[in-house]
Amino acid sequence: MTDDQVLADTRLWIEKAVIGLNLCPFARAVYVKNQVRIVVSTARHLDAFLDDLDRELDLLVNTPAEQIDTTLLVHPTLFPDFEVFNDFLNVVDDVVAEHELEGVIQVAPFHPQFQFGGTEPGDVTNCTNRSPYPTLHLLREESVERAVATEGGDADAIVERNLATLRQLGFAGWQALWSKA
Repeated sequence: MTDDQVLADTRLWIEKAVIGLNLCPFARAVYVKNQVRIVVSTARHLDAFLDDLDRELDLLVNTPAEQIDTTLLVHPTLFPDFEVFNDFLNVVDDVVAEHELEGVIQVAPFHPQFQFGGTEPGDVTNCTNRSPYPTLHLLREESVERAVATEGGDADAIVERNLATLRQLGFAGWQALWSKA
């Protein structure tokens, strides 16, 4: 698997699911303006991946939002197991704190086997956070707040709409979305 293939798969996911299903109502604007940075990590171990995360956090906060509004840090092979990835998110939170970026940057996790607590693996609502590869989405808090305000100021309503969209689509519909790729 090449970096180009990982980038292409990630872009397809953004276009078909994130934007196409409107799972993130503010993704389209930054995507079409090329303000979404997608980085494929080739780190061979966690320490090197954390170095990649450090670099991307620094770059994001030191670059104007008009140039890079958000970053997707993708690693196609390091986290095949969702539970390991999910546990690693505690370390990610610590890294954000070490950079003194709490309240500045938030991290949203995505994984091919993402599963919310209290759901079954086959529950289609898990697909809101399913991506082709394990991905850390680094978001500027300021951009999120502005986007939520534009959507009426109710982030919970966006989440509920996403769940309803996926329930209506169903797992077969989710699978069909990818078979047309």
